[in-house]
Amino acid sequence: MPKPIYVLNGPNLNLLGSREPHIYGTTTLEDVRVLCEARAVALGHTVVFRQSNHEGQLIDWVQEARQGACAVVINPAGYGHTSVALLDALKTLTIPIIECHLSNPAAREAFRRHTYVSLAATGVVSGFGAHSYELAIEAAAGQSAKADAPA
Repeated sequence: MPKPIYVLNGPNLNLLGSREPHIYGTTTLEDVRVLCEARAVALGHTVVFRQSNHEGQLIDWVQEARQGACAVVINPAGYGHTSVALLDALKTLTIPIIECHLSNPAAREAFRRHTYVSLAATGVVSGFGAHSYELAIEAAAGQSAKADAPA
């Protein structure tokens, strides 16, 4: 079995289901975890699913993923727009990085249209609600398999 796909979630995502449901829907983070695990298992993978409101904790997990993961799916939430430190940590990875957003940042406030994470990401999935995570898992698994294929 391959290394797991790390799914890392930034600040305030623990409030999914109750926080701004007109933007993020009513699906909870636990619901998202279940969706990610089911999609990963169907693709022959496992998931390490985590959330933190603390920038340093997310950076520690990104650094852990250097050895422990085959790919990273990350919803940096607000840190995507502010954290050069998170970008620097992501740039140390040699595995696929899929940036994931429930909403479409390009269709929201101007400050949300730029994310530092995108500078390190292999690709971005956004705007599909909780389904964004399932699509990101598919992309992570596919990119990981491509990276592991013999040259």
